[in-house]
Amino acid sequence: MKFAEFNLHPHVLRGIDEAAFTDCTPVQEKTLDKTLKGIDVYVQSQTGTGKTAAFLITIFHLFLTSDRYRNKKALIIVPTRELAVQVEKEAKLLGKHCRFKVGSFFGGIGYDKQEKLLQDNLNVYVGTPGRLIDFYKSGKLDLKAFDILVIDEADRMFDMGFIPDIRYMAKKMPPPTERLTMLYSATLSQRVKQLAWEYMNDPAEIEIQPEHVTVDTISQKLYHVARDEKFSLLLGLMRREEPKSVLIFTNTKKMAEIVSRRLAVNGYPNEYISGDLPQKKRLKIIENIKSGRTTLLVATDVAARGLHIEDLDMVVNYDLPDDCENYVHRIGRTARAGKSGKAISLACETFVFNLEAIEKFIGMKIPTEWEFEDLLVRDIKDAGPPPRDADGGRRERGERGGRGRGSRDGRRDDRREKKERRPAASSERKQAAAEKPRHDRQERPAPTEQRPRQERRPASAASGRDQRKQEKRKDGDRRQRDKRDKRRTGGGPQALPGRLPASATPEERLAYYSQKYGEDFMLGDSAAKKQAKKKGFSGAIRKLVDLFKIKD
Repeated sequence: MKFAEFNLHPHVLRGIDEAAFTDCTPVQEKTLDKTLKGIDVYVQSQTGTGKTAAFLITIFHLFLTSDRYRNKKALIIVPTRELAVQVEKEAKLLGKHCRFKVGSFFGGIGYDKQEKLLQDNLNVYVGTPGRLIDFYKSGKLDLKAFDILVIDEADRMFDMGFIPDIRYMAKKMPPPTERLTMLYSATLSQRVKQLAWEYMNDPAEIEIQPEHVTVDTISQKLYHVARDEKFSLLLGLMRREEPKSVLIFTNTKKMAEIVSRRLAVNGYPNEYISGDLPQKKRLKIIENIKSGRTTLLVATDVAARGLHIEDLDMVVNYDLPDDCENYVHRIGRTARAGKSGKAISLACETFVFNLEAIEKFIGMKIPTEWEFEDLLVRDIKDAGPPPRDADGGRRERGERGGRGRGSRDGRRDDRREKKERRPAASSERKQAAAEKPRHDRQERPAPTEQRPRQERRPASAASGRDQRKQEKRKDGDRRQRDKRDKRRTGGGPQALPGRLPASATPEERLAYYSQKYGEDFMLGDSAAKKQAKKKGFSGAIRKLVDLFKIKD
């Protein structure tokens, strides 16, 4: 079905044509059929199927044609900053001729610029929950003024803990009967449906290809590979596939940094993005990959949502994701808008346990390639020392550099030899001092008359420090033993009684523990419990107190 068949406003159609959209995707066709009539919808749709365009076209058309939406204000809530920027960019593209003002609001940057934007009487507000609530509580954002509410990536909202914020804002907005609400999610779980029923007005449910979670145009492959061969296999895949653009996912930011560095020194210029990077740098990197200035990006799951790259050839899961839904979002970065793409996953011994859940979730077995020895490319270049335990296990081969056996110019060996000669030299000095006549040593000023300086000084500073540490430990051990003995004997000099026989009578047991723990044991029931807890007596002793019911 073509967009022109929906009888859209000419300004909207012009923006669609300039964006090179002609035919509707399934989610656009089914969604527009409801939303253009003012019907609430909650939609299941895979990543990259055109849902963003679906709700933006709805917003622009209704603002231009319907008197119901008199304020002409729409709020689009998204889970991540990257997605907010992407939605804002697409809104400006599709609404180029509608003359509506669009702005995005998210954390990671200062408030001043965004506060000035709020004063510009915008029509479409795109933002993350935290920053939107901040502006609402400060009185700079009026939630009652919005005619349309869009909740994008609802499943991700649950994962990131944003649902209480969503509920808070929905309650501050006009009631469901007085606004149009659209909810989009990659999966329609029971909790997502509950959210829709709670804050929507008789919504229509739309599911797009529920039997296939992943897009059919994505060619998926899986390699079972040892952890220390993963990077070699990655180099081989890069050499064989020669992708024009590739996105590589890791599970940790440290591993993203390691892979990025090792790719660079092996002749593959790249960028890496993680949650720790400043927002301005992240946006710059995303802009570089979108514009084609950067063709290789290493990222954590922070880039799995809201990152739209035109004609992305290949996605590589260097680490299998811990969350099976993240697998869908990762590979969904390629094969967008009906195009084809490749998704390659490397299953090592650390993350292979995630495979079963992933295949169950997507409803298919990922085709496995077993013969790949000819793909392994030796990583002979050193990428420098990586952070410790980046992947939760041992460092991969070649990850650590600069500290091997030996050192430059033999300096390390020289230091070792000098250290070995020091004790001998010290011994010689001590022996020479001992052979000197006594009157020679007494003529020199010394700190004390009782002992000469040479005798007080240890053989070496290091050995002296070690000796003092040992003496301190011995003194500490003696004090601890004295405390234990004192506690066991009730503070007196009496020796600890012998081991209590199993056949002892209650009177013998009472006498034994009275002697062992002193007068504290003879306190009343409650007092004994408190005292036992204070002194850290074992639970067995407290049980004995309860057993004998000792009274004051």
